[in-house]
Amino acid sequence: MNDIRQRGGPGPDFQATWRTDRTVLAVVHHLTAATRLADVLPLFESDPRVQVVFTVPPFSRAARSGAAYVDRLGAVVLDWERATSRRFDLAVAASLGGLEQLDAPVLTVEHGAGPGKLRARHGGDGPEAPREVIGSSPSGLVFQGRVVPAMIGVPHHRQRAVLARLVPQAAEVAHVVGDPTFDRVLAGLPEREGYRRALGVAEGQTLVFVSSTWWSHSLLGRMPDLPGRLAAELAPHGVRVVTAVHPGVHAVHGHRQVRAWMGDAVGLLPPEGGWHAAIAACDVVVGDHGSVTYYAAAAGRPVLLAQFPHEDVVPASHTDLLGRAVPRLDTGRALLPQVRACAREHVPERGEWFASMLTSAPGEAARLLREAIYRLMDLSEPERPAVAPPVPLPVPSPSLLGLEQRW
Repeated sequence: MNDIRQRGGPGPDFQATWRTDRTVLAVVHHLTAATRLADVLPLFESDPRVQVVFTVPPFSRAARSGAAYVDRLGAVVLDWERATSRRFDLAVAASLGGLEQLDAPVLTVEHGAGPGKLRARHGGDGPEAPREVIGSSPSGLVFQGRVVPAMIGVPHHRQRAVLARLVPQAAEVAHVVGDPTFDRVLAGLPEREGYRRALGVAEGQTLVFVSSTWWSHSLLGRMPDLPGRLAAELAPHGVRVVTAVHPGVHAVHGHRQVRAWMGDAVGLLPPEGGWHAAIAACDVVVGDHGSVTYYAAAAGRPVLLAQFPHEDVVPASHTDLLGRAVPRLDTGRALLPQVRACAREHVPERGEWFASMLTSAPGEAARLLREAIYRLMDLSEPERPAVAPPVPLPVPSPSLLGLEQRW
């Protein structure tokens, strides 16, 4: 057995009940990364040979959101100082930053729908320079002449090619593993009716799902009143509205403030999840250039773009092509006819085209990721098949005052 006093485990040997063989560190940079790790950790954390412990690097401006999420898990949590002073058999992260400080083979995975957006340009007096592609930056991948991750899991061959151009050495450890989050979205499609009931959709009702990413050019950044307007205009016609806001919005402004600004009518989903289920349950998605909107389109859902800043999107990327192929919502006109037309004129087969640009291994992420994880741990895989389960039924968020349960 590993000496868990030296290998980052929960306590001295004599305190352990399970005699585990490997200890894995889950590195939670922020809430967005945490939600992606939630699609990866179930692939191995039920193995009695493996102990999973968590840590939160202190580098991200949204690190507090990751810490709050981890505190609710009931998991073993190590502070960063202890996490960087112990040896682990594997570290898994869905973001970059500080990973070079860890004594472990590091596996990194994406925390979005692939690199399709550009980083915001820094304000200042100097001349403008090219903007980095989010998710494909050399920053954090190489430290003092060495590639940090032992393996970089990417969803698509195209992404590996981009990485090979930007950081040729990192491409040597980049492997196509598919998209575990998209696979869970697909696994949830047959659960549509159960999700609709959990979201409070009555028989015969239409469900409109509003999704916003973060920053000033997002749907909420440009038109913060749109979810409320949709709810007000559509409710008299038997349409229910639910809304998912990027975890970064909650991290910056706080859950309480976001709920206060949004109001009860918009059916605000919790930042930890619920959007996978909303994609399966909805009839129309109103979104922007964020990952959730792309996942919805790839899952074959009708999409209306309320906001799409082409200047913030990588030219000729899958995100850019979504913006050119999907109809736009005209907020200067009545909303109901546009929603109905979107649903009526939708061609579901287009979803296969969007999906083909999202992942090179549809439905295979669980198998490919688990193979990679156990190979990095030098441990035999469990005999049971690796599968991507549908997400559980959504759980209502507490109201602003915490006195009752509402959407």
